[in-house]
Amino acid sequence: MQPDPAQALADFRPGLPLAVAFSGGADSTALLLACVQRWPGQVRAVHIHHGLQSAADDFEAHCRAVCAHWGVPLAVRRVHAAARPGQSPEDAARQARYLALVEALQTQWPDVHDVALAQHADDQIETLLIALSRGAGLPGLASMPAHGQRWGLNWHRPWLRLPGAALREWLQAQGQSWIEDPSNRDEQFTRNRIRAHVLPALDRALPGFRDTFARSASHIAQAQDVLNEVAEQDLLLVGVPPRIAAVQQLGRARQALVLRHWLRQQHQTIPSTAQLNELLDQLQACTTRGHRLHLKVGLGHVTRQGPHLSWHSAPSQAGPD
Repeated sequence: MQPDPAQALADFRPGLPLAVAFSGGADSTALLLACVQRWPGQVRAVHIHHGLQSAADDFEAHCRAVCAHWGVPLAVRRVHAAARPGQSPEDAARQARYLALVEALQTQWPDVHDVALAQHADDQIETLLIALSRGAGLPGLASMPAHGQRWGLNWHRPWLRLPGAALREWLQAQGQSWIEDPSNRDEQFTRNRIRAHVLPALDRALPGFRDTFARSASHIAQAQDVLNEVAEQDLLLVGVPPRIAAVQQLGRARQALVLRHWLRQQHQTIPSTAQLNELLDQLQACTTRGHRLHLKVGLGHVTRQGPHLSWHSAPSQAGPD
């Protein structure tokens, strides 16, 4: 027997009123319906129209009809995401979607500070497997958090322990329809190939893998939280911008940790493993005043400015301020 989505919300206590990101698919339809049933009159919906396929107008019309039927206020935003150099189209669309959702809440419902997202257990496993396939570190392997804060909003994913099949079974029992996005069957996307071939194989070979994989991702996220605290303390010691001599006093692993943290927090860029290793090698050799540094790191360059490290965005790749 599949778990009940309504029961899954029993421990979900967001601030009200609550916004739900609503695509019209099964996952977000189940989330919106369950939230409306639990908090009638306290739920808002935001639909993002990507304009990436001909059916997008039909998706919007469906969402408008559902929200009108349930008496849920709906905001619709249209986005046209363009990928930056080195960014995948999927990531560009995701970033545009989040920013449009934030803008909708800030302008239309400034009293809403909590947002529910419909990613479920299968999405979490797909995220973990994609991270593993790319050789990701702990931040990637931690996958999606159940709760987080960004852009002044509280983000919630209450479905992360529920498989997608449970949501569809529950919707069918409720007599509720949803729309199927045809792009979800396009196997040119890694996530869709995992969904079509890998998850069924894992179901056969490792029953219960969703719970155990999710538990591992949770353990990884906790470990990353500890490392973030260490990195923040080390950054206070080495300074911003980092003092080369202070960084050299740390072991190589701590150097990597604090430099990655500095680049991510201060400059919103993430070095590749090869770039970071080259930077660490150059730092080790940086023992004289005349030693110069000019290394490609992330979407820019790390240079030496006297006793400090500095990072500058590459003019050809710099994004808007």
